[in-house]
Amino acid sequence: MTPVRLPAALPDDLPHVWRGEACAPVSAQVSTGHAALDAQLPGGGWPLDGLVEVLQARPGLHVWQLLLPSLAQLVRAQPGPVVLVDAPQVPFGPALAAQGLPPGRLLWVRAGQPAAGLWATEQALRCADGVAVLAWLPQARADALRRLHLAAQQHRRLLVVFRTPAAQHESSPARLRLLLQGTDTLQLRILKRRGPPLDEPLVLPAHPARLAALLATRRGGMARPPATPSRAGAPASREAGHALDRAVAT
Repeated sequence: MTPVRLPAALPDDLPHVWRGEACAPVSAQVSTGHAALDAQLPGGGWPLDGLVEVLQARPGLHVWQLLLPSLAQLVRAQPGPVVLVDAPQVPFGPALAAQGLPPGRLLWVRAGQPAAGLWATEQALRCADGVAVLAWLPQARADALRRLHLAAQQHRRLLVVFRTPAAQHESSPARLRLLLQGTDTLQLRILKRRGPPLDEPLVLPAHPARLAALLATRRGGMARPPATPSRAGAPASREAGHALDRAVAT
């Protein structure tokens, strides 16, 4: 029997070879819109053929800031809705529209029960017109998540499932698993990716640029002009809220 001798080091340009110290190649992806995050993800963005799992203690917090850039890209590129399954808050349309996601492109499904939420998510993935699916499924089990993962693979959809931080101790078929934290800042820990572990969290902008500038102005204590009554003798009306005064999804 002739022994087989392996080279001491493989060439750097071998196709279809994933090296453990690097991120695995991805067949289809969309940029997250956050350069620092893209640099840490296999393929440089969200995968379009598998489950992305986001764990967070406060459902809905910073979700739109994290996902809006990629969703805006997707709705510009193709028709069809972005499906929200059991979203915890009503999306604030003017703020979404200002960042490139028309409210008319959202389809909000209120399933109510865990089994109904899983069913609605799978049907949305199989719908030919769907662009992306965001689903809040805190009680989903690994076998149910695998079914959704396979549906996302088959139909080439962006699928993001939101669960609680306690789920990080459970098995998951997700290609990408993130822990979303922070209130005034958006801190993102990559718990699972097809690549080497990332020990330090990423810190991303917690608000859109215009809202961040407005909040900074208010924190600086800039004086406001006094309110002017709308008619003689009438009390000053409450200042109307501006789209940028509100968090995108609250």
